[in-house]
Amino acid sequence: MTFQGHDIIELSLDGSHLRAAPQIGARLLTWQVGGHDLIHWPADADWSHPAKVRGGNPLLFPFLGRHRVDGEIGKWRDHDGNVYALPAHGFARDSVFAVTANTTSPKPSVTMTLTDSPATRAVYPFAFSFSAVFTLLSADTLEVSLVTENRGDTPMPYYAGHHFYFVLPHDLRAGTTIDLPPTTRRFHQPDGALSAPEPGERRYTLDEARIQDRFHVIDAVPNADRTVSVRTPALGRTIEFDLRDSPAPWYAVTTWTENEQSDFFCVEPWLGLPDAIHNGTGLRWVAPGATETATLRLTARFD
Repeated sequence: MTFQGHDIIELSLDGSHLRAAPQIGARLLTWQVGGHDLIHWPADADWSHPAKVRGGNPLLFPFLGRHRVDGEIGKWRDHDGNVYALPAHGFARDSVFAVTANTTSPKPSVTMTLTDSPATRAVYPFAFSFSAVFTLLSADTLEVSLVTENRGDTPMPYYAGHHFYFVLPHDLRAGTTIDLPPTTRRFHQPDGALSAPEPGERRYTLDEARIQDRFHVIDAVPNADRTVSVRTPALGRTIEFDLRDSPAPWYAVTTWTENEQSDFFCVEPWLGLPDAIHNGTGLRWVAPGATETATLRLTARFD
């Protein structure tokens, strides 16, 4: 179908509707359940600069967050000392993905795939395939898988993530709670270094300054709770992240919004922390010929 003057993919199931744009980073644009908009997408979005659009679900790959070399943001150094330029959050969100959709299945899905090219190898010298698979499991549940394959002959570092923008009027933040699994809380200091871990709370309200741009690192405890719930009583809405059964374990959940007047709030499951390529916090390595999958399920419920 066409949306904002551009061709997109739409999946529908029993009142659930999902829109995605493979040509702007495999971006999830909107997700609607029972007539309720869950994902924020601006009416004046500039599709020519997708990384600048505050909305949807930008995919963060091969690295998420900022990385620095000698204090300079947007560069990373490999183990041999070679330095590469790579934008914050990587290049996936600006890339064109190939697409395969199954819109007639009882569980409609779309798979969007990015593979390496001369442009990507200049900043990330690896042969790879990176796919995002969106599947409507039911009228209220969306499953998302990030599938990363190393097609080269050397181990490949990466730490990918999501950047979900949820619709939330700014004046409802104080009445909205987020429940987290056991975590420690960290943040980026002005010089780019990570703060020391501090004990995390199990519940916050979304107006709290102490969760603005914070990384909630999930405790690595066997059989621990790995669900995240965001409850807005004024909307009669609960959004639940189920992170429990992911083959590649989610390392942290980040909470962020742009400013006090933004009518969205971001809850972002990440596989690592910013600058993991240098500090190792969540850095993952995929062996030659191997594939890793990180899966989550999003469920929306209304009273």
